[in-house]
Amino acid sequence: MPTREDAYNLLKEYNGAALITHGLAVEGAMRYFAQKAGEDVQMWGIVGLLHDLDYEKYPEQHCHKTAEIMREHGYSEEIIRAIMSHGFGICTDIEPLSKMEKTLYAVDELTGLITACALVRPSGSVMDLELSSVKKKYKTRSFAAGASREVMQQGADMLGVSIEELIVDVIAAMRAIAPSLGLEMKG
Repeated sequence: MPTREDAYNLLKEYNGAALITHGLAVEGAMRYFAQKAGEDVQMWGIVGLLHDLDYEKYPEQHCHKTAEIMREHGYSEEIIRAIMSHGFGICTDIEPLSKMEKTLYAVDELTGLITACALVRPSGSVMDLELSSVKKKYKTRSFAAGASREVMQQGADMLGVSIEELIVDVIAAMRAIAPSLGLEMKG
């Protein structure tokens, strides 16, 4: 299996700063949940890091082009299927079935919402972001409108947790890597 460094270099080859940062956020969330579940932290992390590999250059072929690129680079079908499944009902018909697939589906959009919530805080940080702030913004559909609340809720349902529990865990995951996301406390 290609290493994390290989995956990061591949992500940089296909994407600019915003999608690289998003990839890092999803990677952090995936690693957090893998560790919590006693799963393969490295594999889950790579799935999170590369889930939007093709989005910047091939948005109309999202997920499908990623599968092609990843096969060329020697990634396993398990990793490719997990990435394909995060587009379920949007750009693929591959339903998330494994815990890794369901987790990716659940955290992808949520990391975007949490990032947006952190950036509008006076601190610009995830370190002082609380559930109540995210829930308020979650209910405001015009805030971070591109982050699908339906997908977030479906993901929480797939994992058998409340949206609140999922939000708390994703905040914790993002706090652990806040400097790499530019979301640490300023000053």
